Amino acid sequence: MRNRGSMILMEKDSVALIRRYREGTAYYVFPGGGIEKDETPQTAARREAFEELGLVVKVKECLSVIHYNGVHFFFLGDIEEGVLGKGKGEEYTEENGVRGTYQPLWVKLEDLSTLDVRPKEVAEKVQSLYRINSEKPTEKSV
Repeated sequence: MRNRGSMILMEKDSVALIRRYREGTAYYVFPGGGIEKDETPQTAARREAFEELGLVVKVKECLSVIHYNGVHFFFLGDIEEGVLGKGKGEEYTEENGVRGTYQPLWVKLEDLSTLDVRPKEVAEKVQSLYRINSEKPTEKSV
């Protein structure tokens, strides 16, 4: 069991996910990974976003905490700099591919419910958050 920190990064109507292909199965995960010694869940999530996505992020509030083979923290965040897909973490440099493939990508928020996103309960919270934010009235100039 290992505790993990993960990021939820949204841009317009999309969320950053990693498409995993492992042992014949394709699924999607939020970028994140294990919390190292002397790291907080927030600093682990920030480090993992850089390693896996190539993005420097600002960590905001925790949207969800899941207890499954350790404690998994999911933080909302803002992109400060970088380009999605430029990560250089060990998952991209592993030569034998034992852990499968990793493909960072933007996924439309409306498509989350049609994909195998893990954990599903976090994907559902993200969709709910998006619906709430997209329904807020905007001020119009007179």
